[in-house]
Amino acid sequence: MSACVPTRDDHSSRKARPSRASGFKRPHSPPPPPRRGRFRVSGADLSASITVFLIAVPMSLGLAVAMDAPLAAGLVSAAIGGIVAGLLGGTPLQVSGPSAGLTVVTAELIQIYGWRTTCAITVGAGLLQILLGSLRAARSALAVSPAIVHGTLAGIGVAIALAQLHIVLGEAPQSSALDNVLALPAHLAQFEPAAPLIGALTIALLVVWPRLPGRLGASLGRIPAALAAVVVATAVAAVATPGIARVDLPSWRSHALPELPQGPVAGLAAAVFTVMLVASLESLLAAVSVDKLAADRSTTTPKNGSTPPPPVERSDLDRELRAQGVANALSGLAGGLAVSGGAVRSSANVRAGAESRASTVMHGVWVLLAAVLLVTALEWIPLAALAALVMVVGIQMVSFAHIRKVHRHREFLVYGATISGVILAGVLEGVAIGIVVAVAVALHRLARTRITVTEQDGRYLVSARGQLTFLAVPRLSRLLGRLPHGVDAVVELDGFFMDHAAYETIQDWYAAQTAMGGRIEFTGRSGGRIAEPASAAHSCCRPWTPWRNHHCHDRAQDARPTTAVAATQTAPETPPTDRAASSRHRHGAHRLLSGLSSFQRTTAPLVREELARLAAEGQRPSQLFLTCADSRLVTSMITASGPGDLFTVRNVGNLVPPPGTGDESSNDDSVAAAIEYAVDVLEVESITVCGHSGCGAMQALLGAAPDTPRTPLWRWLRHGLPSLERMRSRHHSWARIAGRLPTDAIEQLCLTNVVQQLEHLRAHESVARRLAAGTLQLHGMYFHVGEAQAYLLTEGASSGTGPDEVFVRVAPGAEWSAESGAEALHAAPGTTVGA
Repeated sequence: MSACVPTRDDHSSRKARPSRASGFKRPHSPPPPPRRGRFRVSGADLSASITVFLIAVPMSLGLAVAMDAPLAAGLVSAAIGGIVAGLLGGTPLQVSGPSAGLTVVTAELIQIYGWRTTCAITVGAGLLQILLGSLRAARSALAVSPAIVHGTLAGIGVAIALAQLHIVLGEAPQSSALDNVLALPAHLAQFEPAAPLIGALTIALLVVWPRLPGRLGASLGRIPAALAAVVVATAVAAVATPGIARVDLPSWRSHALPELPQGPVAGLAAAVFTVMLVASLESLLAAVSVDKLAADRSTTTPKNGSTPPPPVERSDLDRELRAQGVANALSGLAGGLAVSGGAVRSSANVRAGAESRASTVMHGVWVLLAAVLLVTALEWIPLAALAALVMVVGIQMVSFAHIRKVHRHREFLVYGATISGVILAGVLEGVAIGIVVAVAVALHRLARTRITVTEQDGRYLVSARGQLTFLAVPRLSRLLGRLPHGVDAVVELDGFFMDHAAYETIQDWYAAQTAMGGRIEFTGRSGGRIAEPASAAHSCCRPWTPWRNHHCHDRAQDARPTTAVAATQTAPETPPTDRAASSRHRHGAHRLLSGLSSFQRTTAPLVREELARLAAEGQRPSQLFLTCADSRLVTSMITASGPGDLFTVRNVGNLVPPPGTGDESSNDDSVAAAIEYAVDVLEVESITVCGHSGCGAMQALLGAAPDTPRTPLWRWLRHGLPSLERMRSRHHSWARIAGRLPTDAIEQLCLTNVVQQLEHLRAHESVARRLAAGTLQLHGMYFHVGEAQAYLLTEGASSGTGPDEVFVRVAPGAEWSAESGAEALHAAPGTTVGA
């Protein structure tokens, strides 16, 4: 969590934050319209295209080997995927090519229907993708449970790895994953060592190459691991095992093209749907991943201080799905494999610094040229090296990060059922099994509700875990009925659905308990109070303002039924003033204990890990926030900050004593010590002085009489006298809010005081030194309590270089611009910024 108080970093960070005029859209904003103009190629795109090309060629050949398809088909699909999907796609940095997810499916289709009919099936799948993209169904495809999607891809990965293991051993793979497992012992018992050794060398290089240490490792790491592994394995095979099976690219004249499908209509339709489903899911998931990688890259400053690549617009998934359909239709017509967006190629493209779709398109051009000009070089590659490369890709499809995620969300049963179904029965069957298990788990969770009642120190906690439906009403009524009348209880509802029967049960019980003097509080699992049933709720209670709920409960206590009050009339009479003081004492103690208890029960478990990290690493706040001690000013709320964000100093009147005004009797050095510690030790990047409306300290300064007793409070407030003199002086412009004058003298002084305390702050030696070095920024802020509105002092006034002392309203969604300062903030309608 970061505070809303703006800071300005060095020049490199300024460049890392694109301005609004740049057309940059954050990951959650709608995609902007496509830019029209000339197709431009930057140096970064050229370099990235070569990197991806070096990865794509061996991977395309390896996938063709894994599918038992013509090797040239892998190069055809890589070229078409790069050029066509790159030009038309909705994800500029995504690289498309042969689909790893369709390896098992395509291999099975070739065995059943032959290669030419499989090409026709690819054409049909592409046309279906175009139709779905035109119907804007891409987002709906992602509505499938992630456990099913990742389970499907993981099952395909396991099947790929098992099949390629047989090729690494020098044998032919079987028709199914189960058959590959059963045939594995026989192949392990008898195999020639040449192919396994080349495969093992390839796998070792793929694992070790990215982890090479030192400067040599950094230099070699620029070469893709896939290329390095295949080149080294090819060189070793050429010397050590010249007779090993190698790539055999037939003449392009004999390249097979599709034919009209032959076979049962139901089987062909299922094949088209399966190819479309897997290719679409793989492409859309890769597009989402590319969005995240590109967004992370745009917000990260390079370690060498260079300018990061420009931001890229967010993916248009429907456009991407249509482009994948066009690419698949053309690939099938040209005798290529099915095409999809690849996570391996796309992530390499982003990390290589690609800036636009030009890198994707050029990679396809390089593949096309290689398919024509480098046939002789490609035929030196051993099949065992390509099989090992694809086997590693299949293993990587089983992501342990995804397994941890589905386990954390209690969906591992769905994941396990899907992956088992894909391995044992097939892709479509595995998806169907996953959907059935997911529906069963959802129904089980909907019907299962756990209700418990615990008691501690006379206060009860009623916890309802799960959805409250009519099925849970008998158990809920029984447990609530066991609680004594007039009970003090907290009802914790941890669920997202409550039907009418459960609602009426809780409402009737609540009304009965409060009528007998009971005190009932409703909370969610996060600890935030939720509204009581409508008949008993107070209008001032809101779930986002729990501190106001204290007043609601006090009012509820005062409004208890007369029977509860009458029960106390037999006690000895207590003077009214004593009763009021005793009541306030009890209420104050109860609020403190209740708040602490609520924190320990609900908030502490959520923040304990973060606080433990801060305890181990120490505090590193980015800002010093100096504000008033007024209880209505909640700094963490108005700045949306959290633990470790702000180093906060609070005092009466948000005053900063000038240097040299402290002495042993006044103890004014406490603020100066905090400033010195924050600036020199914590090395904060900015300091904000925040005033607020209706400040009691400013009212005291305005109303002070000459004979005011010199109490500790007044001795402290004397540091605000320069603000009073500044306001009355004719040599300074009036501090004001943009678009209007101050409402009264108190607001005028509150605004002027912020400007004056910034001058005091600049006089401190540590602050002046950092300001001169350009490593510290000062900001003035004014918070109007009644309006819940923040205002920022314009950049010139905050730095002491501008004549106007104008506070600009901060609008929702406002962004800070390092170039123009606070004047870049959006003003509300009718407000003149900087006027």
